[in-house]
Amino acid sequence: MMNNKKITFGIVGGIGPLAGADIFFKFVKSTPAYDDSDHFNILLEQHPLNEKQRYTNLDYDPSTRKLHIFNIIQKLVEQKANCIILTCFISHNFIDEIAKEISVPIINMMDGLRHHMQTHYSDVSKIGVLTSDYSKSHGLFEKSFDSEKYEIIYPDQEVQEQFLMESIYGPNGIKAGNLTGTVIEDLEKVCDNLLEKGVEVIIPGFTEIPVVYDALKKKKNYIILDSNQIYANYTIQFYQKTWVKQQYRIGIIGGLGPSATVDLMDKIIKNTPGSKDQEHIKMLVEHNPQIPDRTAFLTGNGDDPTIPLYSAAKRLEKRDADFIVIPCNTAHAFVEKIQHHLLIPIVNMIEETVSFIKSNFPSCNKVGLLATSGTVSSKIYHQVFEKTDIQLLIPNEENQYFVMESIYGSEGAKAGFTTGKCYEQLYKASEYLVSQGAEVLILGCTELPLIFEENMAFSIAGKAVAILDPTNILAKKCVSLIEMLDHQG
Repeated sequence: MMNNKKITFGIVGGIGPLAGADIFFKFVKSTPAYDDSDHFNILLEQHPLNEKQRYTNLDYDPSTRKLHIFNIIQKLVEQKANCIILTCFISHNFIDEIAKEISVPIINMMDGLRHHMQTHYSDVSKIGVLTSDYSKSHGLFEKSFDSEKYEIIYPDQEVQEQFLMESIYGPNGIKAGNLTGTVIEDLEKVCDNLLEKGVEVIIPGFTEIPVVYDALKKKKNYIILDSNQIYANYTIQFYQKTWVKQQYRIGIIGGLGPSATVDLMDKIIKNTPGSKDQEHIKMLVEHNPQIPDRTAFLTGNGDDPTIPLYSAAKRLEKRDADFIVIPCNTAHAFVEKIQHHLLIPIVNMIEETVSFIKSNFPSCNKVGLLATSGTVSSKIYHQVFEKTDIQLLIPNEENQYFVMESIYGSEGAKAGFTTGKCYEQLYKASEYLVSQGAEVLILGCTELPLIFEENMAFSIAGKAVAILDPTNILAKKCVSLIEMLDHQG
C-alpha cells in the first residue's frame, strides 16, 4: 500500500461540471484503499467556465478557457495541491503553456490514453476518435500517437456536426444534463460511422462521453474506451513517474536600491549557462524601494526596516521561491532576525563573500571593506571575518565620508551617477585601505559595483589588488544552487 498522504491532488472542475464529477468519482473508486483513511487528499474546484462561444469549433478562441484554468490551478496550488488533474480534452491542447507557469505537475490525459493503448491494444492500428473540431484541427491525438503505428480516424464531417457535436453541446446534449435517449442514439450513429471506416478501438475525446459510457456500451458491443476511467487509473498508478522537472525559483527582495536589484538580476543571467530564453532561471522580485533605509536605522536616524523586509520575504515564500537573496549588504544586519520565522533560507551574501575570499585568496591577511556606515557599524562583515585569520580593515572617518558620498551624495550611485565625482571619492577611500595593507577590497554596498567593476588585479596606490563584487559572488551562488537543486530533483 502506497502512502497516499504524501500527495494532494487538485481537480480542475467546471469545464464541464458533469465530466469533472465523473473523473472525481472514478478517481476515488480506483484508489487502492482498505478504508477511508487510505484515500488520497483531493481538492475539487468546480468553477463554471463562462464563455461567449458555446461550441469548440474551428473558430474557437481558447483565451478565456486558458486564463480560467490557470486561475483555478493557482488557487489549488495555494491550497497545497501538489499534482493537478485537468478534466477536459480542449485544455490538453495547451497543457504545456500552463505547465511552464506553475510549480506543480499536471497529469497529461493523452499520456494515459497512449499508455493504455500500448498496454491493452498493442496490435491495434486504426483508432477512431470522438473529439471537437478544435482538437482535431490542433492535432491533439496525432501529436500523442505515433503516426507510423496508428492511424487516427474521425467521423465524417456531416456526422461530426449533426450527431457528435449535438450530443455534447446541443439543447438535449450531455452538457445540458441529458444522459439517455437522443444522446445515446446520436453517439451510436457516430460510432457506427467510425466502424464503417474500419476502426478497431474508439476513444472519446470529450470527457462528457464517458459519463454515458455504460449506456452506450449496452447498445452495441463497441470497443469504446472509458477515457475518464483510464485517466483516473493512470494518475493513480503513474503520478510519480509523470512528475515533471521542478522549475526552481530565486526570490529577490528588491528596491534596496533599485539599480542594485537590476544589477543582481543581470549578473544572475550572465552567470547562467543558457543558450536560449527557456534555459534561464525563474526569478521572483519583490521590488519595494519604500523599505526604510537600513543605514539610517542602524546609525540611529531612521525607521526600522525589519517588518517590511520580513513581509517581502513572506510574500516570496508564498509565491514558491526556493530561497531568498537580498541585493543589499546593509540589509543583512536584519537577516538573522527574520530567518528564524521563514520556511525557506536566505542566502547570506556576506558569508558567501568571505567564503569566496578564503577559497580564492588563501594567503590573504588583510581585506578592506568599502561599505555604508550602517554596514560598518552593524559589524556584519566583522562578525564573519572574526571566524577567520583575516584582518578586516575599514576606512578612517574622512575616507568613510568619501564612501558615503559616492553612494548617497548628489552625484552618487543612488542618484544615478557611476563616473566623475563618485568614482574619485571611492578611489580615494580605496587608496587609503590599500595603504593600510589591504590585499583585497570588498565593494560592500550593492551600489558600489556600479562605480567600480570587479577586478582581480586593479592597480591602486602602486599595488595590484583584487576588487570583489559581492553581488556577482551572490549571483554565482544562486546559479550553483539552482544547478544543485536541478541535479537533486
